[in-house]
This record gives sequence, C-alpha cells and structure tokens, in this order.
Amino acid sequence: MLSNDLKKGDRVRLTNGWKATIADNLRGNTRMATVEGYVTETGSIYVWDIVGVELTPKQIKARDTVKAFFGA
Repeated sequence: MLSNDLKKGDRVRLTNGWKATIADNLRGNTRMATVEGYVTETGSIYVWDIVGVELTPKQIKARDTVKAFFGA
C-alpha cells in the first residue's frame, strides 16, 4: 500500500509498536494522526514510520535525509 492510499480513519501500526488512526486525507511525507502510545495525542508522523507502507523513491530520499540530519 502506498502512503497516498491511506484515508482518514484508517488504523495503522507504527514501527515502534504503537497504534495510530489517520486524521487527514492529505498526501506527502507527513500525515496527521492520533497516536496511542504512553498517552494519546494528535500530531504529525512520517509515513516511513508506518508499518506496511511502500515508499516512493522521493520518500526514500527524504527519509534518508531526515535520518542523516537527526542522526537516527
């Protein structure tokens, strides 16, 4: 599934094991989601942190840039 196929209300699992509900119908590298972790809060998440999402070549490049910048 591509990240642009995710719709508002879809339930997803994140790479850290937490669950989230997509809160928008936008496209791109970030999506608004309600994340259920230590606490439940709504905020932006990167699409490459969603389990089972296929990344486009541009998203792979963006992921690598973000990881290099933040030292992940």
